[in-house]
Amino acid sequence: MTAADKVILVDWGASCLRAYLCRQGQQRLQILDTAVGPGVAKAERQFEAILTSVIAHWRAEYGCLPVMMSGHIGSNLGWHEAPYVYCPVSPVDVAGHSVSFSAGGHRVYVIPGVCCADDSQHLDVMRGEEIHVLGWLQLAQEHTKGKHLLCLPGTHTKWVLVEDGLIRMVKTAITGELFELLSERSVLVQQRSDEIDQQVFSMAARLTLESENGQFVHGLFGVRTLQILGKLTPWQATSYLSGLLIGSDVRAAIMAQEWQLDELDSLVLIGRRPLCELFETTMKIKNLPVVCIDDQETCISGYSAIYRAVLS
Repeated sequence: MTAADKVILVDWGASCLRAYLCRQGQQRLQILDTAVGPGVAKAERQFEAILTSVIAHWRAEYGCLPVMMSGHIGSNLGWHEAPYVYCPVSPVDVAGHSVSFSAGGHRVYVIPGVCCADDSQHLDVMRGEEIHVLGWLQLAQEHTKGKHLLCLPGTHTKWVLVEDGLIRMVKTAITGELFELLSERSVLVQQRSDEIDQQVFSMAARLTLESENGQFVHGLFGVRTLQILGKLTPWQATSYLSGLLIGSDVRAAIMAQEWQLDELDSLVLIGRRPLCELFETTMKIKNLPVVCIDDQETCISGYSAIYRAVLS
């Protein structure tokens, strides 16, 4: 195979780097290989060295391919800052504001993020998720019409309002980061478990979802007291904490003033399946119809559109 139709895509977030070696297909880019590396928060600003290491085997075979990057790597804590583009904006137009530079013989393109400010001076930003929004828009013609709310769970969960193909609003919840902090550095969880007890998770999610006044802050210490009183095992504490946090996240979206759920044409979850399933479980407690889409599909779909706009 030649290098002429190859490109390297890098989704470089705060916690993880995911790289894809792709080739141009008839409709979209096709993944040939994948690699992972440390996120921006763990990179100690050794960005070029990390990228060189992660893609070394591809470079050995194909030479200096173009590299397209998105995510936290374009922030003021990243490699080369790509200034935000303000909403409302078409995701593909964001690519026109890419920052380009050379590194180790590679031509590197950093896709900027999106910023929004509403009439009440709510300010919010996202980096990387705009690729997935663009990718989702490419998956079906009906996605470009009407009003849709996209939820992208992660370290910082993004709720994105898309109307007639434009990103109108972004709201962020630091759900994943809170989970990491509270499960690793607080008295709440003594024995963290990677297994989710679905019954315990749902019980905690209901506590925040079904309370008129909310139970998030007061409910958090319940992770500790329920263990002390023998109502939760140490291994169930992680599930209970996760339920409280995701329940609070979903409840805030239900109560948001920026959209009305009954006016939406669709509610969509985009992300890794295990995490999306927890959000889906929580949404179904409130009888919210939701569609789940794997984020690798939206990532490649979005980058395919940007590839055509920037490199073709």
